[in-house]
Amino acid sequence: MSVEQYQTLAAPAEAEFKDKGSRFLAFAYPVQTEAEIKSLVQQLREQHHKARHCCFAWRLGVDGNRFRANDDGEPAGSAGRPILGQIDSAEITNVLVIVVRYFGGTLLGVPGLINAYKTATALALQNAEKVQEDVCRLLELSCDYAHLNEALRWCKQQQVRILTQDLQQNCRLEISIPLARYQSGLSALQQLRAINVKLEE
Repeated sequence: MSVEQYQTLAAPAEAEFKDKGSRFLAFAYPVQTEAEIKSLVQQLREQHHKARHCCFAWRLGVDGNRFRANDDGEPAGSAGRPILGQIDSAEITNVLVIVVRYFGGTLLGVPGLINAYKTATALALQNAEKVQEDVCRLLELSCDYAHLNEALRWCKQQQVRILTQDLQQNCRLEISIPLARYQSGLSALQQLRAINVKLEE
């Protein structure tokens, strides 16, 4: 059975954890794409350029296959994996957590680091409001301008989100349709012969 909903964050959240002078600042974000993740990591690196480490983990999608954990110079497995573990414990996806570490002068050892990254992440996720979102498929609709109203009427009936629109002589709409309405929506769309449909990966 395919999953039709998933849990993610409603908005970004933050938390701080201190251990032996080191400060661990955790930032949790709802995300949709790897490009968005790269941009957020880059922004935080620039904002906290004096920090010793900027470790992160993320998970995208509902199949569990797209994830990454980055230790950013900490001992292998002591930062990224504990962050990812907390994302998975919270049973959320489409989430990025970045933990910025300001070194306090005392080495924490691998167990201490694991605990610090894990705790900072857990605190940020506890501070975050969770929401249920529909799993969606992306479609591209194209038609000539004369049939644009038909396409827009279908979008309204199916309660889809229009992500981008290019309304020239040949109109293109990139839309996001909930999986629960995908089959019935597609059937209705196939009746409208003037509208071409392309499934996006």
